[in-house]
Amino acid sequence: MSAKTRILVPGPIRERVLERLKERFDVVRIERADPALLARSEAAAISGVAVSGGVNGALIEHLPALEIIASFGVGYDGVDVSAAAARGIAVTNTPDVLNDEVADTAIGLLLNTLRRFPQAETWLREGRWKREGAFPLTPLTLRGRTVGIYGLGRIGLAIADRLKGFGVAIAYHTRRPRADVPYAYYPSLIEMAQAVDTLIAIVPKTAETHRTIDAIVLKALGADGVLINVGRGWTVDEEALAEALREGVIAGAGLDVFYDEPHVPEALLALPNVSLLPHVASASIATRDAMADLVADNLQAWFDTGAALTPVPETPFMRKTGEGLESLR
Repeated sequence: MSAKTRILVPGPIRERVLERLKERFDVVRIERADPALLARSEAAAISGVAVSGGVNGALIEHLPALEIIASFGVGYDGVDVSAAAARGIAVTNTPDVLNDEVADTAIGLLLNTLRRFPQAETWLREGRWKREGAFPLTPLTLRGRTVGIYGLGRIGLAIADRLKGFGVAIAYHTRRPRADVPYAYYPSLIEMAQAVDTLIAIVPKTAETHRTIDAIVLKALGADGVLINVGRGWTVDEEALAEALREGVIAGAGLDVFYDEPHVPEALLALPNVSLLPHVASASIATRDAMADLVADNLQAWFDTGAALTPVPETPFMRKTGEGLESLR
C-alpha cells in the first residue's frame, strides 16, 4: 500500500476513525459530501471514502479513482450504492459490532413502555412518592405476551435471543422464512400483527419498508398492542401512530427512531403512553469505538489484502487487478 493513498472524509465522523486513518493514509476532509468542495485535481487522487452519513452519486462521479466507501453504521441508505456498484466501487458498513447494544436497547425500551419505568423514576424524583404515595400500578406487563419481530436479521436474532429469557412467544416476518429458527413465520406484516400483541420493528430503510406500519397494521395489533421501533423512523406512519395511541387503538409505543430526525412530532411528545429516546440504541462509547475501528479496518484490509471485511451485499467486490474486477460471489 502506498503511503500516499488518500481517503476523503466528507462531513463529521467519530474522531477515532480519523485517528486510525491518519496512521496509514493521507486524510482529506471537506465540510460535507459536496463535489463542489473538492477541486478536480484533488478529487482525482482520492482512492477511498470514510463517511458517517451520505455519499451521493454526484460525489461518486467526481472521484474517478475511487475504489471503496466505508460507511459508519449498519444502515447505508445514505450511500448511492447503485452508482457505486455500477463502477465496481465497494461499499462497506459496520454490522455485528452493534448488534448486542441495539438488542439490549430494544428490550429496555420494551420494558420502559410496558412498565412505565421512566415515569416511575420521575414520580420519585419529583417527591410525589413521599407526598402522594405509591406510583400507580401499570396496566401492561411483558408476562404472557406474543412478540412479533419485523426483520429477523442479525439484530432481530439478537433481540429474539434476549426475549427467550422472558418466556414470551416469538414470531417474525421477513421477505422469506428462515430455516434456522424455531419461531412462527408470517408471510405478511398484517398477518403477523393480527397474531401478536407486541411488534418490534428492526428493518432497514428501503422502498419496501416505507411507512409499512400504518393505521391498518396498528389496528390489527389491537387494543393491548405495543409497538417498539429501533430500526428506522421511515418504517412508521407517525401520524397514524399518534392517532392510534390517542384513541386507544393500541396501548403503547416505544420509539428510538423517527421519520425526520431530530424532529419528533408534537403529537407524539404530548402522549403519556409512548416512551421516546433520541436514537441512542448503539450510542455507547464502546460500541461507537468498535464501529469506528471497523470503518478503518475495512479501508486497511481493502488496500492491504484486496478485500473489504464487511462489504454490503450489493458490492461483493475485490480490488481491481490487472485482470479486471473480481468478485466475492
